[in-house]
Amino acid sequence: MRNDLGMENRWDCIVVGAGAAGLSAALVLGRARQRTLVVDAGGQSNLAAHGIGGLLGHDARPPAQFYAAGRDELAAYPTVELRAGEVLRGERHDAGFVLELADGSREPARRVLLATGMDYRYPALAGIAERWGRSVFHCPFCHGWEVRDQPLGVLDRGATAVHRALLLRVWSDDVTLLADGPAELDAEDAERLRAAGVAVDERHIAGLRGPDSTLTVVTFADRERAPSRRAARACHPAPALRAGRAARRRCRRPGTRRGRRRRGRLEVPHQRARPLRRGRRERADAVRGERGRRGLKRRGDGRRRPDD
Repeated sequence: MRNDLGMENRWDCIVVGAGAAGLSAALVLGRARQRTLVVDAGGQSNLAAHGIGGLLGHDARPPAQFYAAGRDELAAYPTVELRAGEVLRGERHDAGFVLELADGSREPARRVLLATGMDYRYPALAGIAERWGRSVFHCPFCHGWEVRDQPLGVLDRGATAVHRALLLRVWSDDVTLLADGPAELDAEDAERLRAAGVAVDERHIAGLRGPDSTLTVVTFADRERAPSRRAARACHPAPALRAGRAARRRCRRPGTRRGRRRRGRLEVPHQRARPLRRGRRERADAVRGERGRRGLKRRGDGRRRPDD
């Protein structure tokens, strides 16, 4: 059914994405009696995990159950509509926006909230995809408790590898850095790992193996196999904004600068603040202090002033 873009059919807000952020926003808008459309393309990034870790009231709850409960809560608010679909593009229209959906419908709104979430782009290594969220993780705070006191491996190299390997020592005394090539460590970092009891393996990895989503064997390029009960933590998967086609098109105000996309991240152009020299900083502090004193003295609410 196509919207005729009449003012009486305009949504107060369209929320693009129905993950935790999108559903929470729709709940608040519904309680404020705002006409809200939630467009859900599905595929939330944590659906592969056994459970949600560290979310108060929902600890260890399967993500699918969490999202289903959120949708059930929204059903109590008549001004909120949840619709399965994908937003293709958006543009400015009158005093708001118009979004075009994959089913051909066009929906006008006063405001648009992008809550599309993030995608984790893990290394292109055989065996990771089918174990992602099960025995291969990216966040120890989310999944470390479930694999505590087990042998753990970190697939990474360089300074970030050192940080991740040392961090995993909180959950296990048996941590190995799987560098998949030269570890790119300086002498200081190598010593830190040695002192913490973290082994470093620089052999090239061919893939991960095991029944179903379990990791039992790490296979190296030289065809050597290392039996493993390790839950591997994948090499810093780049969290990439799940922009979809909508955010890549014209959903912006005319005259604004576009973000630059580079290496899977959305970079927003900004101006760096110039540091004040000492004399300028002292004068700025003096001006702020004088303005603050003037503001307090003008108050007539009867409360005690600092200089009374």
